[in-house]
Amino acid sequence: MTEQQTDELYMRRCLQLAAAGYGQVSPNPMVGAVVVCGGRIIGEGFHRQYGGAHAEVNAIASVADRELLARSTLYVSLEPCSHYGKTPPCSRLIIESRIPRVVVGCRDPFPEVSGRGIALLQAAGIEVKTGVLEEECRALNIAFMTAHTQQRPYVVLKWAQSRDGFIDRCRCEEEKPQCFSDALTRQWAHRLRAGSDAIVVGARTIQCDNPSLTLRYWAGRRTPLRVVLARHAITPADARVLTDGLSTLVFSPESGHPTGTVKYIATDSAAPLLPQVLDRLYKEGVDTLLVEGGAFTLQHFIDAGLWDEARVETAPLDLHSGIPAPALSNAEKQFVQMFGEHRISGFVRRK
Repeated sequence: MTEQQTDELYMRRCLQLAAAGYGQVSPNPMVGAVVVCGGRIIGEGFHRQYGGAHAEVNAIASVADRELLARSTLYVSLEPCSHYGKTPPCSRLIIESRIPRVVVGCRDPFPEVSGRGIALLQAAGIEVKTGVLEEECRALNIAFMTAHTQQRPYVVLKWAQSRDGFIDRCRCEEEKPQCFSDALTRQWAHRLRAGSDAIVVGARTIQCDNPSLTLRYWAGRRTPLRVVLARHAITPADARVLTDGLSTLVFSPESGHPTGTVKYIATDSAAPLLPQVLDRLYKEGVDTLLVEGGAFTLQHFIDAGLWDEARVETAPLDLHSGIPAPALSNAEKQFVQMFGEHRISGFVRRK
């Protein structure tokens, strides 16, 4: 096995470890680290929770014989940090641990880190190799990368539709919405929520469906921030997102009645709404925004070109009439996944 093949092998393990932080570390990235000595893994770790120890710290701490560090290679999927944030800089720990070689998957786009962690290691005489499985490492944290390069959240659209392309029946507000998901795809949808920092819906969805937008079918993750786009005050006043004690942001040109967990953000009705929303959410630390509906809100994001991925569930039933599903434009199909007779299609927006 060549050195490049060996480095890729251990970097793939870093990626496996990093993925275990899904839904727990944002707005930090998911990162995995592996310590190798003499062709054997002697330590490994990942970033487990926002505010907690980084992957490199956990990997180094897991090494039983500290003397082996001086002749080991540290593999890490993202450039080690070089600044003091919620934790001390990992670059300093690596230097103090006398690790002679570090292999990095990709650079950190965060301005306070980008290139500096690598420069610190090199200045200390450590051999640093970069760009190993770079594309895969960047893809794992595409939301983090997007937020720090485009100064807006990574936007994922999600909806369920009938086989003949309708998102709901035409119904009165008192009628329940058409259910397309089964137990398995509901769990899939809530896992998607778990990986998001915020979920956005339009005020009409609140009015007609009164959703809770929580993680009832995917335990062990924090509930994302709920975001409502409203032209007027939200009705009913006892809507779940306003009264359940969890955090909600309401974007509206009209002021509402804030509580301890509900905040109203004034919007300028003379300016495009979505750039205002995305700018504020970015400043609130939202890296991944999940857009769940309704059809008007989803289509608004599509028509504005402010989306990155779409996840569409198609149920094995026909409605024959109703509210048409959103029409994706400039989209490229990424995958199709079957859950029994339910089909999940993934799309990405062409850049």
